[in-house]
Amino acid sequence: MSKIVILTGAGISAESGIETFRAEDGLWAQHRVEDVATPEGFMRNPELVVDFYNARRAQAAEVEPNAAHRALARLEAEHEGEVIVITQNVDDLHERGGTQKLYHMHGHLKGALCATCDHRWPAPMVMAPGDACPACAAPAARPDIVWFGEMPYDMETLFEHLSGADIFAAIGTSGNVYPAAGFVAEARGAGAHTIEFNLERSAVGSQFAEHRTGPASQTVTQWVSELLGK
Repeated sequence: MSKIVILTGAGISAESGIETFRAEDGLWAQHRVEDVATPEGFMRNPELVVDFYNARRAQAAEVEPNAAHRALARLEAEHEGEVIVITQNVDDLHERGGTQKLYHMHGHLKGALCATCDHRWPAPMVMAPGDACPACAAPAARPDIVWFGEMPYDMETLFEHLSGADIFAAIGTSGNVYPAAGFVAEARGAGAHTIEFNLERSAVGSQFAEHRTGPASQTVTQWVSELLGK
């Protein structure tokens, strides 16, 4: 029974209407990364950062999982081996699409984190600067998002999964952000077949054995049907 490890990025959620980091309009285009996606930006202007993620949280609540999300849930449910999904996305479209075994390496819009004691709890739809931590009462709530310069979550576990993969697939990722961009090399070094799904080859596309270009809702759905023999 084969083990399949899948990395997803902004491209898989873009078809649902979630704006990507590199979109020419939308939320990200209105702000500098340094201002809304770094610990330093939060220290300088917590209100700006909290408002930015409130807007992203509201946007994510308005969209629905697409065929690619549902195809991965189907693969997990019907594949005889193990299926692990690792996402760089902070939306909940994988969960709503039916995926059970999921790692949010960059955090989650629906989570809040205490900058003082590291306690985590479900975020309200609208957070406010200075919200109190329910564990230690410090007015230090922040979005539970991994910002630039911070370590992604569960890295040791993720590399363990990569080292045991028979198939590694990357879907809708740019290949520009490490450590996720290094996952293909890790899986390939462990002997996995590597496949990339994207609108065009990523920055690390040359490291993949197989490429499928086109919308993820089409290419991923077809691939899952092939794997399941249906």
